[in-house]
Amino acid sequence: MPRNLLGIRHLANDDIEELLSISADFKLRINEGREVPNLSNQVVGMLFFENSTRTRVSFEQAAYYLKMKTANFSAGGSSMAKGETFRDTVLTLRYERLNGLVMRHRASGSAALAAKYFGGPVLNAGDGQHEHPTQALADALTILERKGDIKGLQVAIVGDVEHSRVARSNAWLLSKFGADIRYVGPRTLMPPHMQMLPGEVFYDLRAGIEGADVIICLRLQKERMADGMLSSISEYASMYQINRETLRWANRDCLVMHPGPINRGVEVDDVAADGERSVITNQIENGIFVRMAALYWVFTTEPKPVESPPPAKTRPTRSAKAPARTASKAKKAVAGGKKK
Repeated sequence: MPRNLLGIRHLANDDIEELLSISADFKLRINEGREVPNLSNQVVGMLFFENSTRTRVSFEQAAYYLKMKTANFSAGGSSMAKGETFRDTVLTLRYERLNGLVMRHRASGSAALAAKYFGGPVLNAGDGQHEHPTQALADALTILERKGDIKGLQVAIVGDVEHSRVARSNAWLLSKFGADIRYVGPRTLMPPHMQMLPGEVFYDLRAGIEGADVIICLRLQKERMADGMLSSISEYASMYQINRETLRWANRDCLVMHPGPINRGVEVDDVAADGERSVITNQIENGIFVRMAALYWVFTTEPKPVESPPPAKTRPTRSAKAPARTASKAKKAVAGGKKK
C-alpha cells in the first residue's frame, strides 16, 4: 500500500519527527555539497488546480535535487477544462505510468480522493480550507532552528483563520509537540466551530500576541471583501497589523512568520517583514528541504535514516527535541559552519 502525505492532523508524532530530521539532514547535505538520495527512476506529476509560486517551485526544486523527473499540469491545460471528471483525470495520470502525484486543489479532501484512485504516493500541496502539511513542516523546521524546541512556546496565528489551510496544519503540528496556540483576528474571519481546533481565540491583537514567542501572520484574502467579512482593508490593518509598535507586546525574541504571499502594509509592515525577528525567507528556503524529505519519505517503502549507520544526533527518536538537534546542525551549516 502506498504511503501518502495528506495532512498533519492524523500523522503520528514519530512520522513528523522523522520528516523533520530528514529535512534537516538534507539541508545540511545540500549546504555542504554532499550527496543526497538518487530517485531518478521515479516520475512525479505536479498537478496544480490553483495558482502557486512558492509551493510549486519548491516541490520542483526538491525533485531536482533528488534527480526525480517531473510532469507538470495546470488546471487550464488539463482535460478537466474540457469537462473530464476529477476521478478520470487522476486515473489517466495513473495509467500514464506516473509514480506519484503532488496536488493542489480548491476542494477540501481532494488529495484524499486522489489517493483513493491513483494507486501511488500522493502529496497534498494544499486542499481547499483543509490542510497544507508541507508548509507546516517547513514552519516547524524554521522554529526549531531558532528556538531549539517547540514545547511550551506561545504561538499566535493572526489573520484569516477561517479560510487558511496553513493555520490548520500549523495548529495541529505545533500543538502535537506542546505549543500553546492562539488564534487572533476578527470574529468574521474565525471558523464557526473553533472547538474543533486546538487552542484559544482572541479578538484583540494585544491580548492575543502578548508574550508570544512566535507570530504566524496569515494572508488577508482580499477576495473575501466582497463577502462582507470585513468593512475595509485599512480597518483590518489598523486593528491587526503586525508592525514596529504591536511587536512590543510580544516577547523580545519573538519570531515573525508568514507563509506568503505577503500583502505589505496590511498583515505586516516593512519592519516586521524585513526586520531581525523575521524568518520569512528562512521559511521559503526550508520549504525546499521539507519537500525533499516528503518526496523521499513517500517514495521509500520503509523510510530509513539517510546515512547508514546514521549519526546519533540525526536518528529520529520519540523526543520532540530530536529534530531540534538536527535542525541546529542545519542552522550552523547555513551560517557557514561544517559538520565535524
